[in-house]
Amino acid sequence: MDTTHTAFIFPGQGSQSIGMGKDLALEFPAAAEIFAQADDILRFSLSSISWHGPDVSLNETHNTQPALFTHSIASLRVLQELLPNLHPVCVAGHSMGELSALTASGALSFAAGLRLARTRGELMKQAGDVSPGGMAAVLGLDIPDLERICIEASTSSEIVQVANDNCPGQVVISGSNTALDRVIPLLQEAGARRVVKLAVSIAAHSPLMLHAQQVFSQVVDDTAFSIPAIPIIGNVNAQPLSSPQSIRQDLREQLTHRVRWTESILHIQSFGVVNYIEVGNGTVLSGLVKRIDRQAETLTLGSPSDIEKLLQAYP
Repeated sequence: MDTTHTAFIFPGQGSQSIGMGKDLALEFPAAAEIFAQADDILRFSLSSISWHGPDVSLNETHNTQPALFTHSIASLRVLQELLPNLHPVCVAGHSMGELSALTASGALSFAAGLRLARTRGELMKQAGDVSPGGMAAVLGLDIPDLERICIEASTSSEIVQVANDNCPGQVVISGSNTALDRVIPLLQEAGARRVVKLAVSIAAHSPLMLHAQQVFSQVVDDTAFSIPAIPIIGNVNAQPLSSPQSIRQDLREQLTHRVRWTESILHIQSFGVVNYIEVGNGTVLSGLVKRIDRQAETLTLGSPSDIEKLLQAYP
């Protein structure tokens, strides 16, 4: 693979699984050190939750987000150690993965990123407790049709909106449970191939996250950011975040605005990128990228076997 046409992408919530990072930490001291640092910073054994579970603990939002962040950065540190000359053209992260991408870009320290991930998860959980909602995946409808139908199903106090534009034909909507119940039959009538309610009790990337966003914005304003050394594409506008000010603005809006992943990948294409390395757990983003760019080549980086494949691809 051509190192001059490679981007790093970082997964968000939904990509977690028990055992993530365990084999990597056992084989590579650089990864073990990151997990040890995370345990020390958070003052509890995040590594134990990541590696041994149980599922109910790992799937709690306030654990999921820092666990995914830690695994991504542990994977990144191994990559940087083994292939020090592999520099991405740009980076991006899906939702919470944006914190991992910011750390990879040099704009955010590991410790600060970990604390933001933990706080973000805690605030989203609190917002879900105060303003319960839900999310649903919609297959087979275009964004303009989805937006129109969501507006039709919403009221001033019960809103549903597009949350994640993941790839053509795969969109996630988010909002109050009553608005979701109204919109699902409308989507089916409009020709949606499938509508599946997700097993979550929060309405991420919707107005129901407003309280969490307000508090998180204060935390973001108190966090130190640097100018990114590598271009990073933000979720909210799918444009490069080139300064601490633009980074803070994106993070201030992210919890209540949609993740523009399709547009982000299309923007990354404009850098000449043809190769994508998904740094962290799972293959979710690799699948989305291939739906957006049929010519893209993807690799994952989260386990020792992934490392072997990567070393073969970038000798």
